[in-house]
Amino acid sequence: MKKITPIFRIFDEDKAKEFYVDFLEFRMDWEHRYEDDLPLYMQVSSGDCEIHLSGHHGDCTPGSAIRVEVEDIQSLHAKLIAKKYKHARPGLEDMEVSVIDPFGNRITFFERKDA
Repeated sequence: MKKITPIFRIFDEDKAKEFYVDFLEFRMDWEHRYEDDLPLYMQVSSGDCEIHLSGHHGDCTPGSAIRVEVEDIQSLHAKLIAKKYKHARPGLEDMEVSVIDPFGNRITFFERKDA
């Protein structure tokens, strides 16, 4: 098996971009629509982490959760806090930082503890 690509349900394209691109600093890789008036399906990424965001009913369930391994969780935490994003001020607990997107999806960033 190889990597997985989670899909998160979104309901507002601008809020999704504000959260994933502006706040988390993911890169927007591509966008797709079957027609101009149909829902957006897009990919955002940061390093090796890729997430698909879908406005299509039935693609996924709001309120999903994923865990993303990172290096230097303390720097990530400091960077997110410094942004003073009005919808999220995540804490750092047990080498984990959890954020919830505007649609109820949770991303927990963690740094692997040495055994």
